[in-house]
Amino acid sequence: MVEDNDRAYGRSANKNTLLKIVILGDGGVGKSCLMSRFISNHFDDHSFHTIGVEFMNKTIEVNGKEYTLQVWDTAGQERFKSLRTPFYRGSDICILAYAIDDRSSFNNIKMWLNEFLHYAGVKNGIEKFPFMVVGNKSDVPSKDREVPHESLKRWCDDNKIATYIETSAKNDNNVVEAFSMAVQRWAELEQQAEKELGMLHHPDTVTLHGSRATSALRANCCSRFSDV
Repeated sequence: MVEDNDRAYGRSANKNTLLKIVILGDGGVGKSCLMSRFISNHFDDHSFHTIGVEFMNKTIEVNGKEYTLQVWDTAGQERFKSLRTPFYRGSDICILAYAIDDRSSFNNIKMWLNEFLHYAGVKNGIEKFPFMVVGNKSDVPSKDREVPHESLKRWCDDNKIATYIETSAKNDNNVVEAFSMAVQRWAELEQQAEKELGMLHHPDTVTLHGSRATSALRANCCSRFSDV
């Protein structure tokens, strides 16, 4: 696991393709089912609720690059809170999950978001950390839906989260896509962070005698950052 002081903008500062993903949300929204469907393409509607924390690994390819995802499923019940929070730090991606037939689980993702921001030590703003919001159980009948897709989009817009999707672990709908989108968002933010750090440590201008002049030498030295 990458230590906090090796991170930039709340994410891994090196090129290690091992990414730690935590799935947060109320109990019963299908976090374990999402992980099981993604890791082993298996669904068990009668599986026991997670007690504490468990994780599994899977390697996937996104945009021509391989990533090994270490997916952590945390218990949603409040009585396991003391077991859950130590695992937030060191996370590269956070998936906030709710069930579209359970309005209260949707309302509570704000609580999960705030808890992760606090315990994971995210200090550079929500928009600079790869959050993913997943509305699970899209297979339920329309009459049982309590959270319209428009509510999901509006909530994400209001909370500056760019990546969201509805899934069905039961029907294997959009599950792989959800994890792939989360990884892609991580890669985009990592690229932005590297570009910002490059500009910080290798500015292409210098100040001479109180005026700002372009340094051709420094511009040439830093040209490798132009396509980052």
